[in-house]
Amino acid sequence: LQERLIRLWSSPQGAPKAATAGGDKTTVTHDTGKPVVTFPIPGVPSAIAKATLNAQNQAERVEVRNGDVVMEFTYTGYDDFNNPLNKIEAFIPGKLVEKRNGVIVRDLTTTETETGNLYVVMPVPKSVRDASAASASR
Repeated sequence: LQERLIRLWSSPQGAPKAATAGGDKTTVTHDTGKPVVTFPIPGVPSAIAKATLNAQNQAERVEVRNGDVVMEFTYTGYDDFNNPLNKIEAFIPGKLVEKRNGVIVRDLTTTETETGNLYVVMPVPKSVRDASAASASR
């Protein structure tokens, strides 16, 4: 479970959400001119991640230390891999390499995606809005 949570929250889509969820435990520094965001991994109290961002503020390297285990994820070649007739600027890495204590455990290359419409409007039903308002006033 811990490895799956680390993979989820270290992904290009998960890291920004995990960093936001870290609140005042999340910090930003700069290393060789690049932003480095340090944040706790949700659900794994002993795991701390350091995400190095590229010039477009996309995760290019995420290192997670959990006890004596170091997991490193590198992401390169961000692009929209959808069909040329269906580009929607959903940029994902073309290459993902995962290492565990320095040993490569995954090496994936993206060649094509079918990323649908990323903007979804989900209206909140009146009953849910009313229930939320009632519990907030208590």
